[in-house]
Amino acid sequence: MISFLKRFLIGRPLKSSELGEQKLNKKKALAILSSDALSSVAYGPEQILIVLVTIGAAAFWYSIPIALGVLILLTALILSYRQIIFAYSHGGGAYVVSKENLGKYPGLIAGGSLLVDYILTVAVSISAGTDAITSAFPSLHEHKVVIAIVFVLLITILNLRGVTESASVLAYPVYLFVLALFILICTGLYNILSGNVPAELHTSLGTPVAGISLFLLLRAFSSGSSALTGVEAISNAIPNFKSPEASNASKTLIAMGVLLAVMFSGIVVLAYYYGIAPRADVTVVSQIAEQTFGRNAMYYFIQGTTALILILAANTGYSAFPLLAVNLAKDKFIPRMFTMRGDRLGYSNGIIILGVLSMLLIYVFEGKTEQLIPLYAVGVFIPFTLSQSGMMVKWLREKPAGWVQKFIINTVGALISFVVTMMFFMTKFTQVWPVFVFLPILLLVFHRIHKHYEAIADQLRITTCEETIKIEGNVIIVPVAGITHVVMNSLEYAKSLSPQQIIAVYVPFEREDEAVFEEKWRKWQPDVRLVTLYTPYRSIIQPLTKFIDKVNWKAAELNHRVTVIIPQFIPKKGWHNILHNQSSLLIRARLLFRSDVIVTTVPYHLKK
Repeated sequence: MISFLKRFLIGRPLKSSELGEQKLNKKKALAILSSDALSSVAYGPEQILIVLVTIGAAAFWYSIPIALGVLILLTALILSYRQIIFAYSHGGGAYVVSKENLGKYPGLIAGGSLLVDYILTVAVSISAGTDAITSAFPSLHEHKVVIAIVFVLLITILNLRGVTESASVLAYPVYLFVLALFILICTGLYNILSGNVPAELHTSLGTPVAGISLFLLLRAFSSGSSALTGVEAISNAIPNFKSPEASNASKTLIAMGVLLAVMFSGIVVLAYYYGIAPRADVTVVSQIAEQTFGRNAMYYFIQGTTALILILAANTGYSAFPLLAVNLAKDKFIPRMFTMRGDRLGYSNGIIILGVLSMLLIYVFEGKTEQLIPLYAVGVFIPFTLSQSGMMVKWLREKPAGWVQKFIINTVGALISFVVTMMFFMTKFTQVWPVFVFLPILLLVFHRIHKHYEAIADQLRITTCEETIKIEGNVIIVPVAGITHVVMNSLEYAKSLSPQQIIAVYVPFEREDEAVFEEKWRKWQPDVRLVTLYTPYRSIIQPLTKFIDKVNWKAAELNHRVTVIIPQFIPKKGWHNILHNQSSLLIRARLLFRSDVIVTTVPYHLKK
């Protein structure tokens, strides 16, 4: 039943030779890897207005120069990540750049920040998409957490089916959103230019505003820069592109940058001219669409595509998180299981872990986008800063042709990214303080995992000077609970290994049972030595382990090893296991941690 459900949800297993068919062309890659960045225009401009509204509606005109600053940063990031794509065409993005040019720990900070950021990508995107739905249908607002979790489950299943299949599904909503936003922006600009938008809705550019300060403007700029999250995803996912990977990734990055710049600018301009003020229950895009078209089919088309891309923008996290996890796992900083491909040739362990952690975040933060966005943005601007700085070091060290221009681009990107990061820490500390908790914890976890893998490698390496202990004999201990086919099966196996060194061990809880069992055993297996270990404390494990210690001490003198053969019957139906005490599993679990005992389970399969 479980196998059938898995095949139904995920699809048939793919051969390793079909991996090439899972690569993305530029159109599909733009949809699947740019959806996060493109969708951020639905909440990025709103974050600027949320800061400016603290001064008053008169300050909304500052959104225009702030947007220009965001576009300058976007240009620097696009040019910089284009250089990263060609310099590190095997993927890895900020993690690889920082590790190779700044050192191990800056690389781990970048990698850890991005891992958390991709989890936040899913949580923020799904939460924002749910907000768009509840803006159009307010009656659903109280159920938004459940709705968001359902969407995470659906996207997780979609990604487990494979990169190409998920890209084929996601391409349509992404391009529909781009079309809807272009229609909205063009119609809105036409209304403005034709004089259909009253001038009193907005203050003129340059109007003096009391209470405005450089600190507040920088705060609004850093908040608006949340629209740039997701820009780095393409550089992390270069291996997902069809050949030539670097060239296709670069073209996709530029296309994403142009679309993001046009849509972000358009929404900011329309919000300014329409005099839109941020509201808790209705998004800025929803207000612009309603003022432009009214509550008609076009309004619902825009809200529907906005909700879709916000929800499907989570797919950027599903594309980039597993690949980043692969790079960290190859460097032995996170479990090796992240390097394993699933039935559909995707890194399914990374996909599942991402889905589970995202649902947990949505539940903890109750799907409130405004609480997640600052943490989300600072989590990506730390890697932005480190990757730009890493590229600066690379150009200074290698000095290839045209390195001065490249150095300037990365320097501008690094400085602006650093300013944005500092502004988040200074102005939104109450929301971003978890960064100071999870990053040190992540670094400690990375260190401990790496130390563990290095220790294992040292111990397993055959060139080590550790001598191999020669085994000259074997003492077999068979714990028995009665005279049954299960025990008979195990004894026959034991006799095939070492017929002269077999000890059956019975642990009775009553003296009467001890005498009765010994008599039965003499008649049934007279050639096999039986040891009874009476205990009044109703524990099999304690007396058995003490006996094994005694045998092991004597066996060690003769260079013999102790093997414990555990009889275990396997029910025909899995649920039958709950009807039995599973003492064999308890014995096995206790003995597996001992280095001086070999443990073997001999299964006996029941027919009914």
